[in-house]
Amino acid sequence: MNRSNTAVMGKSNGKPEVEGLDLEHELPAGDGDQPTSGSAGTAPAEDTGPDAEIKKLKAERDMYVDRMARMQAEFDNARKRAAKEQQDFRDFALVDTIKTMLPVVDNFERALQAKSEGSDLRTGVELIYKQLQDVLAKLGVQPISAKGQQFDPRFHEAIEMVETSDAPDHEVLDEWQRGYKYKDRLVRPAMVRVAKNPGN
Repeated sequence: MNRSNTAVMGKSNGKPEVEGLDLEHELPAGDGDQPTSGSAGTAPAEDTGPDAEIKKLKAERDMYVDRMARMQAEFDNARKRAAKEQQDFRDFALVDTIKTMLPVVDNFERALQAKSEGSDLRTGVELIYKQLQDVLAKLGVQPISAKGQQFDPRFHEAIEMVETSDAPDHEVLDEWQRGYKYKDRLVRPAMVRVAKNPGN
């Protein structure tokens, strides 16, 4: 064997050698040369089947149903507030009307208290007075009880305190002007004379 052949291939320590190559230190194959199944970097495939689409549609439906229920509740509350405000406005306007009618009622009451020989006149006045009372009752206006009642500052206005032992203390002896209330609202307190027992 000549030198040229030994330069190309020869044995060194029992292992073949190629000129320019070191087979003992040859690098292993790269990791990316062959794909491995089940590698950690692989992302799971998204569920895009019919079940996923149904779930998405149900979620959207529930969202819209909830939104519609909330809007309906807000609309109902706004409608109730508007109705209450309108009713309050009508009540306040009606109170002013009632106040203008009360002096007429007062005059009828004074006329009925006066003694008169004309029975026909008294009968006519009584009929008109009853008509007025019926109109006020239909409007929701009620007279306030006073005579014989215990004085109540919510509905009575004392114009005189009378010392007497003939009636319990703070009892209304007489009514000078009748009071009225509209539903639960005080329109005008009753002007009254109130008993005051001596020593109290």
